[in-house]
Amino acid sequence: QVQLVESGGGLVQAGGSLRLSCATSGRTFTYSMGWFRQAPGKEREFVAGISWTRTDTRYADAVKGRFTISRDNAKKTVYLQMNSLKPEDTAVYHCAARASFGVVIEARGYDYWGQGTQVTVSS
Repeated sequence: QVQLVESGGGLVQAGGSLRLSCATSGRTFTYSMGWFRQAPGKEREFVAGISWTRTDTRYADAVKGRFTISRDNAKKTVYLQMNSLKPEDTAVYHCAARASFGVVIEARGYDYWGQGTQVTVSS
């Protein structure tokens, strides 16, 4: 059974940093992994993704240069380092696993999802 559990969210001032973690269990670590976010009243949107080999990473334009996705396959954990946070980054952040090769930006391309962790950025 695949499980994804996010942690590391919280309240931070604009310009600050947070590091999100996604602990996985089950056969996820040959999977590509992604981070998505959903703000109130908005659709879920792609933030970042990383392949199993870490050779392929993709980012949404809104977070390029500020966020970094990484993974530690030995620890079965995926991270999202978020720097220079802005109020518009406020959302619930979800980790997702894709049981297929390659990183995609569409939510429908992912097979497993975590419950999410709240990130709130104050101005």
